[in-house]
Amino acid sequence: MRFLTSILLRAISVGSLAAAFIIAFPSTSTAQAESHERQVPFLTLRNLAEADGGGRFFGDERSHLRAGWCRVRDLELGSIAPLADSAPAFIRGQLLRVDEIRVTRSSVVLDALQDSASKNAPAIYVHGYYIDFDKGCRRAALLQENASLTDRFLWFSWPSDGDLANYMRDEADLYWSVLDLADAIIELERRFGSGAVDVVGHSLGARGVALALYEVAYRRPDIRLDAIVLLAPDMDFAIFQRLLPRISLIARNVTIYVTDADRPLALSAQLHGYPRLGEAGDHLETLSGVEVIDLSDIGSEGPTGHLYHVYSKAVGKDLSQLLNDGRHAAERRNLIQTGPNSWKMRKAGVSVPD
Repeated sequence: MRFLTSILLRAISVGSLAAAFIIAFPSTSTAQAESHERQVPFLTLRNLAEADGGGRFFGDERSHLRAGWCRVRDLELGSIAPLADSAPAFIRGQLLRVDEIRVTRSSVVLDALQDSASKNAPAIYVHGYYIDFDKGCRRAALLQENASLTDRFLWFSWPSDGDLANYMRDEADLYWSVLDLADAIIELERRFGSGAVDVVGHSLGARGVALALYEVAYRRPDIRLDAIVLLAPDMDFAIFQRLLPRISLIARNVTIYVTDADRPLALSAQLHGYPRLGEAGDHLETLSGVEVIDLSDIGSEGPTGHLYHVYSKAVGKDLSQLLNDGRHAAERRNLIQTGPNSWKMRKAGVSVPD
């Protein structure tokens, strides 16, 4: 397995360099055309910058709202492609490249979503810390696929640096983006109707979602959303506890995914000095009107325990039941209730009694 991982990581490195600044419309080979293609609609507050080698790309500076689609394809691995199927999920998730980005007005993207979503309004997804545009597009494509949200998915990309050392700057850029995210949620509700729009946030992005929803509830107390989903939320638990009464009034369902194996959240708790909302524990029982899904028993699909939403098929299926079928936790058979507002996801092969 170590040999396989080494080969795949080398292929990833080469592919990433080749695709680093692609934003326009490169020619597509026959082999590429036959590879798995994923289209991700987006809204972004990132700047559009000039690449050193020519062309343009989205950077990490603050800018006005832009929109478009990014196209993600599988990397061309040649003779080692069959090995990828046996690689860990977090390695397979890296075998993607962004090979086209189309930029347009936000109204054009939202019009297209209205045409494609048909029966369901879109789920707007907000990424976390340490995510540049390229990585964010690939992760969004994986989530869209894992949770079966194709044709009803919208990625909101705030100007994270994509630099592991710039957590504090990312926090500042997230806070700067909150009002635009609130505007986007309000516009989606206007277009798709009351009680139809889902809002999903991961990690630091989940903090942005909570703050944006508090703003939405203040400006539009009559608004109604469908599911609010906070995945591994990197947010002060007690602060969320104070925001929750207003947020819960505008949503059909508030669901929080947690685990005791999330290493980045453990580090964040040490940095901030307070528990994070995405850490499993008895304190979550004090949250009224939410459904807490504890993933501690299913194990980690990656080295950090933080990216289960894109790498765990079990979590993807659960998200699909929640977002596509509108099922509460008590109606999803892969969950076992452990408290008045808490459920644990069962391990593979463990049956749940009727």
